[in-house]
Amino acid sequence: MTVLDDIRGQTFAALRGPNFRRYISGQAVSLVGTWMQIIAQSWLVLELTGSATAIGIVLALQTVPMLLLGPYGGVVADRTDKRRLMIGLQSLMGVQALVLGVLVVTGTVELWHVYVLAVLLGLNQCFENPARQSFMLEMVGPDDLRNAVSLQSVLASCSRMIGPAVAGVVIAAGGIGLCFLLNAASFVAVVASLLTLDVSKLVPSPPAARARGQLREGLAYVRSTPDLAVPLLMMALVGCLAFEFQVVLPVLADQTFDAGAEAYGLLTAAMGAGSVVGGLLVATWGRTGTKPLVVTSLAFGIALTVAAAAPTMPVLVATMVIVGALSVTFTSTTNSSLQLTAAPTMRGRVMALWSVAFLGSTAIGGPIAGWVCEQGGGRAGLLLGAAACLVAAAMGGAVLRRRVAPEPTPAR
Repeated sequence: MTVLDDIRGQTFAALRGPNFRRYISGQAVSLVGTWMQIIAQSWLVLELTGSATAIGIVLALQTVPMLLLGPYGGVVADRTDKRRLMIGLQSLMGVQALVLGVLVVTGTVELWHVYVLAVLLGLNQCFENPARQSFMLEMVGPDDLRNAVSLQSVLASCSRMIGPAVAGVVIAAGGIGLCFLLNAASFVAVVASLLTLDVSKLVPSPPAARARGQLREGLAYVRSTPDLAVPLLMMALVGCLAFEFQVVLPVLADQTFDAGAEAYGLLTAAMGAGSVVGGLLVATWGRTGTKPLVVTSLAFGIALTVAAAAPTMPVLVATMVIVGALSVTFTSTTNSSLQLTAAPTMRGRVMALWSVAFLGSTAIGGPIAGWVCEQGGGRAGLLLGAAACLVAAAMGGAVLRRRVAPEPTPAR
């Protein structure tokens, strides 16, 4: 076996399992549809209101349920069959996209429709996200978990490139509403993949028995485990303020560079291209733990600072490739570190807190980023994220320094 074959085997190790191949194939179709909806929704709100703050409000409404109910979603995930729960919830997400598409196509959509459907989608994601995150280990086992998480991130990144490009073509040819309808149809693929998994090859975590105080138990478990608490705090800060690209990038494209929807799609695709490279590197050589997170968070902050200073659109696009690579490295490392550290009966609750930190924090960060962009422009939105990354790196570094600090010599 050549060195190249060995690297290829490491990079795509999780794909040796038929269940994971089937699952990720369904995800590939669904994620392209999801990114089409993300682009279409941001552009729809911008057309309806002309306000970056309104985009932030929609994102906040979509993530407030995760912020408030996400931890309880983890309790439900620990108690139930995760595959069956995902089948039901993914089906409902398809219905949400269908309703929004029909409203747009028929010309009856109003801003409050978008708000209400964003809340309903957020309620769904409260329970689907922790189940999906913790289901990964049941499908591939601990040896291939980091690789599977990284490949999932690569897939999401490819979708981030393909989805916006397809959305641009679809919007030009058939209008914004068609993006929502195609996203609704894409959920058929992911539901079918879950229905056809070989359940005999799954290794489900033992379900937690129903009992009072399970949410408090999960929070106490995280507080008492620094290898869980520190990455979660870093993810919460970075997720809240640095991952608000759905708010910042439209403003950069439309107002800072006066380039329109095509430039927004190009910036998103550039991030996706970088994320693919970053995800493949993590899948092959990635590490877990606090130290890799500190290094990645520091580099992420520097890259966002450089992007904020980009003088032209081509320079910004090139820089966003690096931003994309570091963003997926940070999220993949956090995700796999948490899953490998958490006890099996606590994994759903731990990953629910990860979802709150990563997705639910947008309920706070989205409006903040929108306000910052309205006051200082898109560059200020990037600098806000850079500051969050640098503070998170400093926080994690302080914890690492305390761990290696020598014990004081007792006085004689």
